[in-house]
Amino acid sequence: MKKFVSAFLVSAVAMSLVAGCGGGDKKKAEEKKPAAAGAVKVGVFLPLTGDNAAGGELELRGIKLANKLHPEINGKKIELVVVDNKSDKAEAANVAARLIEKDKVKVILGSYGSSLSMAAGNIVKDSKVPAIGTSCTNPQVTKGNDYYFRACFIDPFQGTVMANYAFKKGAKKVAIVQEVSNDYSVGLAKFFKEAFEKLAGPGSVVDVANYQTGDKDFSAQLTNLKAKNPDAVFAPGNFTESALLVKQARQLGITVPFMGGDTWETQEFINVGGKDVEGIAFSSAFDSQKAATPEAKKFLDEYTKEYKGEQPGGLTALAYDSYLIALNAMKTAGVEDSKKIRDAIAATKDLETTTGKTTLNADGDPIKSAVIKTVKDGKFTYMDTVNPEDLKAK
Repeated sequence: MKKFVSAFLVSAVAMSLVAGCGGGDKKKAEEKKPAAAGAVKVGVFLPLTGDNAAGGELELRGIKLANKLHPEINGKKIELVVVDNKSDKAEAANVAARLIEKDKVKVILGSYGSSLSMAAGNIVKDSKVPAIGTSCTNPQVTKGNDYYFRACFIDPFQGTVMANYAFKKGAKKVAIVQEVSNDYSVGLAKFFKEAFEKLAGPGSVVDVANYQTGDKDFSAQLTNLKAKNPDAVFAPGNFTESALLVKQARQLGITVPFMGGDTWETQEFINVGGKDVEGIAFSSAFDSQKAATPEAKKFLDEYTKEYKGEQPGGLTALAYDSYLIALNAMKTAGVEDSKKIRDAIAATKDLETTTGKTTLNADGDPIKSAVIKTVKDGKFTYMDTVNPEDLKAK
């Protein structure tokens, strides 16, 4: 996708520039709004349709809320230019190119989904326009790319957190079910496996089963898994497929605990899984009851007003934080030179965000704590916090 100029022109007609979460008429009206004179353009590329749409919409909420609370930089209005990557890798590359070449954004926020972010990696790198990933946890998003950063923790940490959780709960042998067409799922499964085998020994992962994005029947994988008699199952993947997987496992009489990653924290996961996802465990970056920073409290107060008492999860908080990282960098570097903005993002240190103090390392990744949650009485519920230093002590 390095030769991207012609690619995005071909697909421009099909793109949806959405600046809100409402209906089609509202979106069309917002598309026609003229750019504010002298406004600073910040690109937002997220999956607002397709398989990952629920996650993308939650992240758009966070970015829009951050823009509402912090609407200006150095006296200039910040204009969000929002595009839909349609949960598609090729489209992700196309819309990233459009944001840079046509819309002339100075920085890009997104995307939900490691595969979607990686698809735009060479584009931001070659164009020298920095991007800040929201919840894309695969290490390859930022590795070797000086122009890609992120607000979230990465999968080696997330996988280790969940492996330690499983072992601590008494699991001596586990099975893994991975969404093999999803870079996020494969990467997280790999790091979980490595960490669990260090704890429980070689052969403690008794089965690794694969499925494809969009699959709805998991009977073959689950039948084989049941025969291996694991103590627990780790099944990181998209929220819809994961909920169906757990539901079908319960129908087959598989009663052992199921665990996953941060993608499970969407209402759709509970809607699809119903009572069958009660008691599952997954990792997240944020819990409203444990929010500690003044920025987190401001975020929570405004979010609950905007969404009638609803509590935000990790995806929304991380997207909000990605905006704060960009805002802080532009305060330091100005808004004209994307390379200077990139350098200021790389220098982010002890920035107050909703998920704590954010400092980026040499790879552009923050070192953050993880929250472990469950589903209890149909709601996401806090269980524990795991800090990076907790794992080093093991």
